[in-house]
Amino acid sequence: MDVFAKYDIPRCRLIVFLQKFVKCALLDENDVLYAAKAAEHFKIEISPKCILKPNSFDFDQEKDISYADMHYLDLCAGGVQDSSKKFNFRLCQTTVRSVETSNSRRRVVVTGLGVVSPIGCNLQNAWNSVVQGECGIVKLQDDCYRNLPCQVAGLIQGENNSEKFDLNRYFSKSELRAMAPATAYALIAAQEALQDAGWFPNNEEAKLMTGVAVGMGMVDLMDVCETAEALKKGYNRVSPFFVPRILPNMAAGQISIKYGFRGPNHAVSTACATGAHAIGDAFRFVQNGDADVMICGGTEACISPLAIAGFCRLRALSTSYNGTPEKASRPFDKNRDGFVMGEGSAMLILEELNHAKTRNARIYAEILGYGLSGDASHLTAPREDGTGAILAMSRALKDAKLQPQNISYINAHATSTPIGDAIESRAIKTLFEMHSKRLAVSSTKGAHGHLLGAAGNLEAVFTIMACHTGWIPPTINVEHLDESMDLNYVPNEKQEWSMSERRVALKNAFGFGGTNASICISEYKEK
Repeated sequence: MDVFAKYDIPRCRLIVFLQKFVKCALLDENDVLYAAKAAEHFKIEISPKCILKPNSFDFDQEKDISYADMHYLDLCAGGVQDSSKKFNFRLCQTTVRSVETSNSRRRVVVTGLGVVSPIGCNLQNAWNSVVQGECGIVKLQDDCYRNLPCQVAGLIQGENNSEKFDLNRYFSKSELRAMAPATAYALIAAQEALQDAGWFPNNEEAKLMTGVAVGMGMVDLMDVCETAEALKKGYNRVSPFFVPRILPNMAAGQISIKYGFRGPNHAVSTACATGAHAIGDAFRFVQNGDADVMICGGTEACISPLAIAGFCRLRALSTSYNGTPEKASRPFDKNRDGFVMGEGSAMLILEELNHAKTRNARIYAEILGYGLSGDASHLTAPREDGTGAILAMSRALKDAKLQPQNISYINAHATSTPIGDAIESRAIKTLFEMHSKRLAVSSTKGAHGHLLGAAGNLEAVFTIMACHTGWIPPTINVEHLDESMDLNYVPNEKQEWSMSERRVALKNAFGFGGTNASICISEYKEK
C-alpha cells in the first residue's frame, strides 16, 4: 500500500484524507510541498500555519476526489525532486477507505445472522420456533443435578431435538482440546452469519477493515474444577490449553485467527449484558470508521452442577417447575420464581451502509443507537426505581436522535425473576409515560431460558428479525398478571407489527454489578 492512487476507490473527501494523513504519517518539507500542490489543484486554501506546523492543516471547504484526481495526486508525488521523499502513503486502510465528512456519522446495518441455541441451531429454525411459541427448556437428566433445587435448563439439542448437540461434527478432537465449548458455539454461529452475509474477503485490505467483538459472561467452571483435580495428580496432568480455554476473549481471537480478520479484536464480559455491549461496541467501531465490517455477539456454555448450585444459592433460579420444564421460564407472569439457565451463541454481521450497498448485500435492519448506564446500587439486584434501565434506554434514544414515541416495540431483558421483571416494566412506563400503552413489550426467554453472556445478542437477533419481518415474538407462559403489570407483553402468541412510518425497537440487557445496555434497532429504509 505505497501509492494511494492505486486503490480503486470511487470517491472520498479530500479534507478527511489530508486531515487523517497529517495525523497518521510522518511529514517532511517535501510532503508539505506536495500537500500544497494538491490543495492548489483543488482550489482549497491552506492557512499559513501549516507550513510551520504541518499537523494543523486548516481547510476552508471540502471537495470530492475522483479516481482521475487520484491519478493526478500520484503524478504530483512523482514530480517531487527527491523521489525518496514522495508523499508518504504508508497508511492503514482506515485512511484510504471512502468516508463522508469528518463530522458525519456512518450508518450501520445488519447483513448477516447466525444462531446456535436451545430452540434451533440456525437462524431460520430458531426464529420459526420463537415466533411459534415453542420452548427448548428441558429436564437435566444427569444424576449430579438430582439433589439441586433447580433441575431444568435450556440445552442445545441435536438435529432431531432428541440427542445431545455433537461438537465432533464440526471440529476435530485436537481442535476441541484447544477450545472451550463456548468458543466452539461462537465459531459455528460466526460461520453461519458470514455465509448469510456473503462475506469471506480474499484481499488483505478488506480483512484489515473487518473486526470481531465477541463476549462471554462466564468461563466453564467444570473446566476449572477438573483441571484443579488433575493438578493434584501431578503438574504434567494440567493441559497446556487450560488457560486459553478459559480466557473470555478466546472466542473473538479464534474467529479472528480462522478468517484472518485484522480489524478490532475486542472482547466484552459484562455478565448478562455482555452480548448487547458487544453489539453496541461493534456498532460504534463501524460508525467511527475503525472497521467497515464487524462480527459481533456473545457465547455461553456454563451449565454445570457448580454453576446451577451457585445461582441457586443466590436464589436466582426457578425451582418450582422441575416436573414441567417447559413452564419454568415465565417472564412477567405472576407465578414467576426465577430464571432458567441457557447456553448457545448468536452472531451478527454489522456493516457500513455504503459498503453493504456496493456489494449488493441483503440488509436485515439498521442499528440506530446505543445506550449504557450503571446502577451503582447492588451486586445482583437492579435499582428499585429503575433508573439504570431508564438511563440506558434514554441514552440509546438520544444516540439514535429519536423520541420515545418513535419506538413501538421493546424486546425486554425480563428474565422471569420477581424483582427484575417488575422493575423493568416500571422503568418502561416511567420513560415512555402514556406512550407505553401503545408499546409491545416481549421477552423470548420463556422459549430458550437466560443465556447470560449470550442473552442480549440472541435476543437482538430476534428483535432484528421482528423489524425485518413485521412479526413480534411472544412472551410464552404468561397466564396471570399482577395489577401493576399492565403493558402489552405479547402473551403466548406472536403479534403482527402494525405498520407505522418505520418499525423501530429497543433491545434491553442488564447484568450483575449494575451494568445496563440498550440498543436501538429499526427496519432498514433509505433516507
